[in-house]
Amino acid sequence: MPTREEICYFGAGPAPLPTAVLSDGSQAFLNYKDTGLSLAEISHRSPLATSILADTKAALISLLDIPDSHEVIFMHGGGTGEFSAVVFNMVAVWIERRRRRAETELGAGNEGKVLERLKKEVKEELRLDYLVTGSWSLKASQEAANLLEPLGKDIVNIATDARKSNGGKFGKIPDQSSWKLTPPGKEGSPSSAFVYFCDNETVDGVEFPNPSYGLESSSQNEDEERLIVADMSSNFISRPVDVKKYAVIFGGAQKNVGITDITILIVRKTILAGYPDPSFLHAVGIWSPPVIFNWSVIAKNNSLYNTMPIFSIWIAGEVMRSLLHRHGARKLAGQAAESGEKAEIIYDILDKNSEVYQVVPDKNVRSRMNICFRIYNGDATKEKEFLEGAEKRGLQGLKGHRSVGGIRASNYNAVPLENVKKLALWLVDFAQPPIT
Repeated sequence: MPTREEICYFGAGPAPLPTAVLSDGSQAFLNYKDTGLSLAEISHRSPLATSILADTKAALISLLDIPDSHEVIFMHGGGTGEFSAVVFNMVAVWIERRRRRAETELGAGNEGKVLERLKKEVKEELRLDYLVTGSWSLKASQEAANLLEPLGKDIVNIATDARKSNGGKFGKIPDQSSWKLTPPGKEGSPSSAFVYFCDNETVDGVEFPNPSYGLESSSQNEDEERLIVADMSSNFISRPVDVKKYAVIFGGAQKNVGITDITILIVRKTILAGYPDPSFLHAVGIWSPPVIFNWSVIAKNNSLYNTMPIFSIWIAGEVMRSLLHRHGARKLAGQAAESGEKAEIIYDILDKNSEVYQVVPDKNVRSRMNICFRIYNGDATKEKEFLEGAEKRGLQGLKGHRSVGGIRASNYNAVPLENVKKLALWLVDFAQPPIT
């Protein structure tokens, strides 16, 4: 039976966790701090649970330097759940902003006129912008289109589809000058409720080189502000992020942060305070956010509207604190340097042996987290041989996503440098011609 040290795991998620965190977690799962109870057993409304929640929030705020303008909340449903939640919540916020403007312009006592105006604006002006650069942003845009189809088929605007400039496959991020973003807009023209993008595409190995990519607007007028929503599930806390530029950041925990069960959101407080009454949404013809996906409700209840998995939140907090301890004052700049060093080792070998290995995405958008490549241009026999040889060396989790095949080495925060070097050695060995 292999030991933990003998296995080098490169799975895309659930992903490796620091061994020290798992070791402490095994004790916490059995008997947390000599309370006689497991963290899986304690009440989520107990003082102990509240303290764990507060400590995890504090660690994340410190890691990302989250400003007071934003709130951290924990939810269920993973990143996929947020595909729906983003639509429900951000459309509600768009409608409330339009309602307030209509009420100001039409005056008090004109509720009927305000309602009719909003019905017209939803039908003619509401737009949701999506940057489709990989499989997950595509799924998010499809979910939005499905949810809003009763209102019309042109509400979801695909501002860019990377496949169109890459032979029908993902692997590029089109030049920003080609994006067809809806203007934040003024009355009488289409108006974007938000711009959505996936910062790192795990399936296709594509990562935006710079967080936010210059999407933010400089306007201080909320009607002209571009609200940015980012799915950072697979590169969360792997590099510094200027949080104030975003309306919403979300990510499932099971890549860089912890174990499955929780979704972490960072939401601008003005968003959380900007919901209309559900009855008004219904009158307009829009569904109000289901309570389990209602960011405002969850935030008001300190993420404890329903039973949260406190053990999972504690694990996430331990991972965050371990990063703070390891990198000190550099925080995520230190982690970014470490992630970049590991990724460079692998990419350098792949590039030097390009007759054997073909990296999937363009060089300028290569993911640091998910290194996707083919062997001999997708030779199934050779790729099987590579994976079998890797398994014999204790290198696991390297098979590409079932939808695209190939090889994928996921380089998350907890993957040790020594494991990356072991993979690098196998890449070099496999690329060498056999001795005859």
